[in-house]
Amino acid sequence: MERNHTMLQFFEWHVAADGDHWKRLRDAAPELKASGIDAVWIPPVTKGESPDDTGYGVYDLYDLGEFDQKGDVRTKYGTKDELHEAIAACHENGIQVYVDVVMNHKAGADEKETFQVIEVDAENRLEEISEPFEIEAWTKFTFPGRDGKYSDFQWNFDHFNGTDYDAREERTGFFKIVGEGKDWNDQVDDEFGNYDYLMFANIDYNHPEVRDEMINWGKWMSDMLDADGYRLDAIKHISHDFIDEFIRQVKEHRDGNFYMVGEYWNEDIEACGDFLEATDYQLDLFDVQLHYKLHRISEEGRDADLSTLFEGTLVGEFPMNAVTFVDNHDSQPGESLESWVQDWFKQSAYALVLLRADGYPCVFYGDYFGIDGEDPIEDKREAIDPLIYARYHRAYGEQDDYFDHPATIGWVRHGVEEIEGSGCAVVVTVGDEGEKRMFVGEHRAGEEWTDYTNSIDEPVVIDDEGYGIFPVQAGSVSVWALPAE
Repeated sequence: MERNHTMLQFFEWHVAADGDHWKRLRDAAPELKASGIDAVWIPPVTKGESPDDTGYGVYDLYDLGEFDQKGDVRTKYGTKDELHEAIAACHENGIQVYVDVVMNHKAGADEKETFQVIEVDAENRLEEISEPFEIEAWTKFTFPGRDGKYSDFQWNFDHFNGTDYDAREERTGFFKIVGEGKDWNDQVDDEFGNYDYLMFANIDYNHPEVRDEMINWGKWMSDMLDADGYRLDAIKHISHDFIDEFIRQVKEHRDGNFYMVGEYWNEDIEACGDFLEATDYQLDLFDVQLHYKLHRISEEGRDADLSTLFEGTLVGEFPMNAVTFVDNHDSQPGESLESWVQDWFKQSAYALVLLRADGYPCVFYGDYFGIDGEDPIEDKREAIDPLIYARYHRAYGEQDDYFDHPATIGWVRHGVEEIEGSGCAVVVTVGDEGEKRMFVGEHRAGEEWTDYTNSIDEPVVIDDEGYGIFPVQAGSVSVWALPAE
């Protein structure tokens, strides 16, 4: 029987810009696999606008740390050779590698160009607030350091539909580029009227040359790295039609065996559902709705209602297309979408994503290895590892929920014959210490189950009717199962 899968996001925003991150991944691969992690989502591998760039200020998609461009050969994370070594180490240890793909914009152009734009309102990009006028902007990408290797495609202003800086006047704004058939793409999120434009030079996916180049690049990189999948960044800003075509073509190129997960950062479950339908359910999405619920519970504490946790979430509505997560690089403290799940609730939150029947859980590097930077945060690996172990060895079979109290909930996984010792019972509370009487099966009678979180020492003995009374400490979680082997 196939074992449960667990993904690890192998970076946080403040990972040291020392060029050693691919080496860290290479060296960590054996212990990650041993802990129960069998996939990693790695940061953007392409050359950014500086050696310190996290990869989201993407400059050259074909430079994976191979060419002397933008201040160094390496990226923030290392060289192309080191990247290959890290991926090879992951594959040797049975770990799949999903590469973060940034296709919304380009940054750090090589030359300026002069062209016509119309300024639009920041709060409503559909409202034009100027007549056409001329600006000078950084939109020409010639990649002199790469000199045409892998692709001779060079970018100019015609390949973009917007930018945010007029170098001539040294002023910022939202500038829509003027040209035949030029406009914002209408198959994007409707926040700010139209959310095609996000940052830097915005790629125009109405342009056929651009579409062809980006799809060719997607195929090229999947082969070059022997990647197992992509994490698609900022897809609510990119033509849904293009995303659909990109996924189809790259998957077909890889004989269908290629995983895709997208970042569609929108709390509106209907918008996410519409996107999944528009792309024919070919990819998973990160469960932003569940993340925000976990964040709010950690803020509300005793006033939170756990019994409705999964209502209106991606994993609740679209369980086959949900990647569940607690936090990530954007939600960590100080970042653009800060919504950090508080420490007291962190282990409980991970139990709620790791030990449920539905969803593909993703553990955050910042939680597992800690956060660097000016305000470092210690890792919570000691709290997370037992849950990953329980997921790999115990959390199988039919699921019965006991969501009958706002402060204290529980569920049972009944196990499967194919995995010896499988089955578990989980209790989570935001209130005082409590307990749940839950049915685990008459065939379990007499078994002694222990708490994998080590917060309760006494075992629970399953009674003759197959029930256990499973306790939990105040404001915490307990995971009950047969003792670890």
